[in-house]
Amino acid sequence: MVKANSSHQPSTSSPLADRMRPQTPDEVMGQEHLLGPGKVLLHMIEQDQVSSLIFWGPPGSGKTTIAQLIAHHTHARFIKFSAVVSGIKEVRDVMKEAETNKALSGEKTILFIDEIHRFNKAQQDAFLPYVENGTIILIGATTENPSFQVISALLSRTRVLVIKPLKLDSLVTLMARALDDKERGLGNMAMELNRETLEQVATFSDGDARIALNTLEVLALHLAAKGKKSATHDDVKEVLQNKTILYDKAGEEHYNLISALHKSMRDSDPDGALYWMGRMLESGEDPLYIARRVIRFASEDVGLAAPQGLQLAMAAQQACHFIGMPECSLALAQAVVYLATAPKSNALYAAYQAVQRDVYNTMNEPVPLVIRNAETKLMKDLDYGKGYKYAHDYADAKVEQDHLPESLKGRKYYHPTDRGFEKEIKARQHKSN
Repeated sequence: MVKANSSHQPSTSSPLADRMRPQTPDEVMGQEHLLGPGKVLLHMIEQDQVSSLIFWGPPGSGKTTIAQLIAHHTHARFIKFSAVVSGIKEVRDVMKEAETNKALSGEKTILFIDEIHRFNKAQQDAFLPYVENGTIILIGATTENPSFQVISALLSRTRVLVIKPLKLDSLVTLMARALDDKERGLGNMAMELNRETLEQVATFSDGDARIALNTLEVLALHLAAKGKKSATHDDVKEVLQNKTILYDKAGEEHYNLISALHKSMRDSDPDGALYWMGRMLESGEDPLYIARRVIRFASEDVGLAAPQGLQLAMAAQQACHFIGMPECSLALAQAVVYLATAPKSNALYAAYQAVQRDVYNTMNEPVPLVIRNAETKLMKDLDYGKGYKYAHDYADAKVEQDHLPESLKGRKYYHPTDRGFEKEIKARQHKSN
């Protein structure tokens, strides 16, 4: 637990990202929608009227920075918790202290909880009465979608503010500022790094200011050890090593990426489909999960317009079982590209949805006698199978007889499109009518 009301003064031995943390709202990059002139959060800070908030955004986007700015520019007592190390007893102790301070002096308490999504339901429930009666102003920070990770009762008493990932230009500006700053940054090292180098580091950091600044510091120290003031492509490559791709297999990003893959295939865009599939695989997603979704897509969005799509999707699933990653990535790619470029039809999907509705919304009527098997004498006496027409005795093996319950006679579920193989199916149906 950390109590704060004065300016944050990091040690000179602190990482560059900590030393360069913005001290005023106008130093914050990439969050103009919240901290620009006349915007809601800036107004709250300037008027010292901060309400309970949840900051939702990716790592390194400024959630903690903005919370600390609130601490330094308001007259409330500011207490910082980390949900990783703090327990419910500590939270309750703070609540009691906040109640006492409010009653005796009217002092407000701002409770900042980093990674609030790591608190369980019982822990989150403990905040509710104190947020509701104004004992504390709660500010939570989370990288996870609050809709999934924060209880609804707490969500209804807070305002969710989206903190955006930093764009390349913002990261380049932050790093250039650090290179020039002689008090907090790297100005005394007199490094001469061109924009191309800074863009390489920015791309590597994936919108995370902390990674960008700390990587810049490592690069500067690397160059200094070599007695150099500027960086070559090999210098940057040596420092950056392998990029870590942001992806949470259990959180919102998981659903965002699989949605992007599905919709890219549905929209017949093989390039988009390949990219999103690659993002998932290279981030460590289970290839069998992707295979399952591809199999579903083959029936839901392609169906009988290209019936071999399901066979190819099943083959890709077998390849994932048989050889695993990374070799199975090409089998998945083959299925994804085929399905993306195949003719599309949701006729089967629509047909089965209609069947489901009728199954649930109508009585479970008996099977028509004409298509029952007469296995015993009693069954024959009851007219099981009476009048049944054997299809192969007729031209094109087509016969007209009742196959649906009485109340559903004449119902049509499957309506083939004019795309792909379904065009031929449609012609067959038309011919038989």
